[in-house]
Amino acid sequence: MNGACEQSVLWTSGTDGYDTYRIPAIIVTTRGTVLAFCEGRRNSRSDTGDIDMLVKRSADGGRTWSDQKVVWGDAGNTCGNPCPVVDRETGTVWLPMTHNLGIDHEPRIIDGTSEGTRTVWVTASEDDGRTWRELRNITATAKRPEWTWYATGPGNGIQLSSGRLLIPCDHIEAGTKRYYSHVVYSDDHGETWRLGGSTLVDQVNECCVVELENGDVVLNTRNYDRTKRTRQVTVSGDGGMTWQDQRHDETLIEPICQAALIRYPDKGDRLLFSNPANREERRNLTVRLSGNGGRSWLHERVLHPGPAAYSSLAVLPDGTAACLYERGEDHSYETITLARFDLEWMMDG
Repeated sequence: MNGACEQSVLWTSGTDGYDTYRIPAIIVTTRGTVLAFCEGRRNSRSDTGDIDMLVKRSADGGRTWSDQKVVWGDAGNTCGNPCPVVDRETGTVWLPMTHNLGIDHEPRIIDGTSEGTRTVWVTASEDDGRTWRELRNITATAKRPEWTWYATGPGNGIQLSSGRLLIPCDHIEAGTKRYYSHVVYSDDHGETWRLGGSTLVDQVNECCVVELENGDVVLNTRNYDRTKRTRQVTVSGDGGMTWQDQRHDETLIEPICQAALIRYPDKGDRLLFSNPANREERRNLTVRLSGNGGRSWLHERVLHPGPAAYSSLAVLPDGTAACLYERGEDHSYETITLARFDLEWMMDG
């Protein structure tokens, strides 16, 4: 792209039968197909109600896209929180998600007064997102009975150098109502899923994950500790089974919002991070580049200075980076937009 950044709209709220499109996720398959996921919210912007999981496919590096397809819809209920991961050994795309009754709102689920609860599900595709397996409920092994609220991702999971599939998640404890981040994992190519470790300190939830060149796994979390309006990070040396050294990253400011984090393949510990870089509002969607595993962030570029919220990152087959993010002019949820940019453009900032 020679130092360029190109942006295009993938979803526009109020079209194709959906009031709002939210919660983007993007991945690249082993064959080079780009898959973009989001929630299609039929009747309102609300986080609950009649919500479908949607996907679009691109065979040319994100330049053109298929029509959207419903991966999961459940007659008025909430199917959401996409967190896809690609198994590089088998080529299978795994898609963990969450579900709740459309009549159950988050506060009631947290209080334990809802009709149902949050459940954890997974499906998979062996043909680059054209078709999807029958959904499988993995709640029994992915969620503790004493947890109420639960979310997968949203964003993307990773495959560790060991072959383990790792999904960043979060939960709320019944009784204490404390927020924690955690991971679930599969060591058998997605056939079974189990709980990994949770963060040692609470007041964190939606999170993203990378593996560094030395094998350490870094979890980067949304932060509810308002004494410092910055992201929190924690590190695992055992593939996500335990976490330590939880701290704030003073550079990564946030207004309480989801973020995205990926590691460039074959480029050491070069990381790319995106979020609305603002301490007060969801706006100023910024991408940052680190060359040392997140110890410092030397380059930053603004994709959109106006209203913006959730995002997801990927590296496309030609080495170009992609950021799929919520963007608008009056509010953050008017579109889901794809930005494609190269390292030359990124390092000019």
